[in-house]
This record gives sequence, structure tokens and C-alpha cells, in this order.
Amino acid sequence: MAKDPEYLSTLERGLAVLRAFDQSRPEMQLSEVAAVTGLSPAVARRCLNTLVELGYVGRHGRRFLLRPEVLVFGSAYLSSMNVELVVLPPLQALRDQTGDSASMAVRSGSDILYVAHVSTTRAIRVSANVGTRFPAHATAMGKVLMAFQPDAEIADWLRGAPFPRLTDRTPTEAATLRDRLKAVRTQGYDSALDELDYGIVSVAVPVFDGSRRILAAINCSTSTTRISQEELVRTRLPLLRDAASAIERLLQSWPALVHSLARTERETPHRS
Repeated sequence: MAKDPEYLSTLERGLAVLRAFDQSRPEMQLSEVAAVTGLSPAVARRCLNTLVELGYVGRHGRRFLLRPEVLVFGSAYLSSMNVELVVLPPLQALRDQTGDSASMAVRSGSDILYVAHVSTTRAIRVSANVGTRFPAHATAMGKVLMAFQPDAEIADWLRGAPFPRLTDRTPTEAATLRDRLKAVRTQGYDSALDELDYGIVSVAVPVFDGSRRILAAINCSTSTTRISQEELVRTRLPLLRDAASAIERLLQSWPALVHSLARTERETPHRS
């Protein structure tokens, strides 16, 4: 598909450089940045030098790393969209009622992206925070988010199968995931046990806008040492649905957040 003539490839490259850094790659040499982004060393060097001048990237010897200044982007989103006012109160109520961690995520390509998270004091294997990404196929929120996408988008996603197997319970095949998504559409929720990592059990429900368009998913997640999957679904599902309804009501007063969360036909989300 032809790109919009207003599309700035230079900006795309600069953002790709920023995205290249993560927990496994906190510092990289120029050659590593070029390899991760697929950019030529010359282009990667120009992007890095510009980002250094702007204060978003630092240099330590021959290695580059992110600077705290990049946090202004996430902070600007959370404050301008009033996420804390709309989403956090229902999630905090969920955490207080259950003792589980509670989160909200949106679809980002083949991943889910956390936009709100309320943690529990109990230790669990997989930690999550705002900005955390997980593969959609291995999470309850991911399957909820995918189940309510248009059929064409679901088919496009399933063409990426088989997906990476993270545990022996991770669903990876297209047929298995297609059946799972059909079940999610029918029952209105998904529950995952040991799919992202061993010892993690979760249940998730959708958050819709006024036109029943999927905006996000919310979940409760905890350790399998605390509760069985069946008990989690039985006890948490009504509370999750109440929280989703509360968020949907609150969103009616914040149309900018609805517009931000909603995916558009022209959107081409980042694929990790």
C-alpha cells in the first residue's frame, strides 16, 4: 500500500531507534542499533546523533542508551487523556476487592500494550507496568482484544501463526486460536492459565465504546498458588464486568480518550 505523501520516513526511523531499546538491550553500540532496526549504519548514526542532541538518547563511551527525557511522551499521554481519572479508580477497586493485580491494555500490532496497571503486594513471576508489551496470543487480554476485531483483521493476525511457544500451554496454532476467539465472542471473556508464564492465571473482559466497538481489555491476574482457574473465573468475572461497565460509563465524559483508544482504518500499529 502506498504511503501518504505527507508521511515522514525520517520520523519513522527516529522512532524505530527509540523503540529498539528495551530491558534486554538497555545499551547498544551503533552496529547493534542498526541491526535491530534494520537501518543502515549511516542512517542509524544520524538518528542517534539527533536524539542525543535533543536529550532523548545518551552516550556512554561507544554505547548509546535512553535518557529520562523520553518519559515525557508517556507522561503527556496519561495526563492529556486523563487515564488516571477514568481507568485507575475501577482498577484500584478491583485490586482492593480481590488482592489481584488489575490492568487495562490495548492492541498494538500482534501485542498488547498496558495503558494502566494496579499492582498487588504479592509477588508474581511476570511483572507488568504501563508501557509493558506482551504477545496477544499468550494473554487473556490479548485474546479478548483480538476476538472483537473485524474478521479481516483476525484473519490477518492468524496468518502470523504459528506463534512463539512461551510455555507448553501457550496456544500457537491458527486453528486453536480461531476456536478460542469464537468462544471469547460467545462468552464475553477469556481466561489464561500458564500461557504467558508458569504460575500465572488471569481472566479478562472487553471494554467497548457506545457503538460496541472494542477499545481495550481489563483483567485480574494472580498466582496459581492462590486460586484455581475455575475459582478465579467464578469470583472475578462479575467484578470485572462491573469494572468494565464503570469504565465505559466514565468514558462517555471523556471523548478524547475514546478517540485515542479506538483503532482507525488507516492505523498501522507497530509490530514488534
